[in-house]
Amino acid sequence: MTEIADALSLIKRGSEELLLESEMLEKLAAGRPLRVKAGFDPTAPDLHLGHTVLINKLRHFQDLGHHVMFLIGDFTGLIGDPSGKNATRPPLSREQILENARTYQEQIFKILDPDRTEICFNSVWMDGVGAAGMIRLAAQQTVARMLERDDFAKRYAGGQPIAIHEFLYPLCQGYDSVAMKADVELGGTDQRFNLLMGRELQKHHGQKPQCVLMMPLLEGLDGVNKMSKSLGNYIGIDEPAFEIFGKVMSISDDLMWRYYELLSFKSSNEIATLKQSVSQGANPRDVKLLLAQELVARFHGVAAGEEAIRDFLARFQKGSMPDEMPEFVFPVVGAGFPLPVLLKQTGLTGSTSEALRMIDQGGVRVNAEKVVDRDLLLKAGEPFVLQVGKRKFARVVLTPA
Repeated sequence: MTEIADALSLIKRGSEELLLESEMLEKLAAGRPLRVKAGFDPTAPDLHLGHTVLINKLRHFQDLGHHVMFLIGDFTGLIGDPSGKNATRPPLSREQILENARTYQEQIFKILDPDRTEICFNSVWMDGVGAAGMIRLAAQQTVARMLERDDFAKRYAGGQPIAIHEFLYPLCQGYDSVAMKADVELGGTDQRFNLLMGRELQKHHGQKPQCVLMMPLLEGLDGVNKMSKSLGNYIGIDEPAFEIFGKVMSISDDLMWRYYELLSFKSSNEIATLKQSVSQGANPRDVKLLLAQELVARFHGVAAGEEAIRDFLARFQKGSMPDEMPEFVFPVVGAGFPLPVLLKQTGLTGSTSEALRMIDQGGVRVNAEKVVDRDLLLKAGEPFVLQVGKRKFARVVLTPA
């Protein structure tokens, strides 16, 4: 029983909710490899760390000896997932989806074991469902049931349009679980309705219902909003090593522990030891260095991780960047926040004219990089460090207005 308890502990690590835990224990006790599913609609060409929360959990299941099914939603991508949206999401073309799917397959094996991963495309079964089959599928749920979804309910109450095809998305995702005979499905907390739909449709088709493991949505670099390319607060797993490293080092100390729990492959005991060391006086920056090195090594190799940490120490620590500095949060209106105005508002310069003069003299840096463009606009999302001269520093977070 200890082995099963340990497995359950790893499965639940970092999760928001497991439905139903009693059923998961029964499945684990059966002693056979479980069929574990997670679906990704290839709506963008690159994955970021927010996506890897689910992929990391798939790796946990692989480490426990289970069969992982990475589902690429090339059919459901044509519909557009309405989860969490306040407007109809525009569907992609088949060509866009297939190109994005190709890059997904290249990127996921930086985390998953390719020999123990089954890549699935839901067009394989959904293309064969046909119009009559789709009508039969739609007949298994009511409009009232669909309106129980929080985002649909809010849009309906607010008089915002809901396209008929959007109701098909949770049905198709649920049917994927039927076609794949899934024992477990992973998804974000915003996918709750869709994940539970899989359980309902499996019961309808005479299958044992899948367990549902919901993972939290990873906050982006601003520590507030969900990691998103549209908000600019993301870390792409295909970004250069030095950019991944620098972005991880820019997150707050509190957010660092969230990233450790959801992104690191260190054990819970190892993370607890790191937390204890910080509580006893260790510098949080040194612990953050380990996280940044681990993530760079995962996506670019061990040598790149070691090089990135050496480069960071040379640029930042030897440059006498202080451990503590004032922090500011400003909303961004329009294309970006003008750097000279930001320097004035943070108090690093007494006026915008002084800010312009310091830029012209080469005395202004953003993340240790000298700035020469006095018209530079800084975007919302990624935290950064401003420096004026040798002794004035400020950490700044810009948020969408």
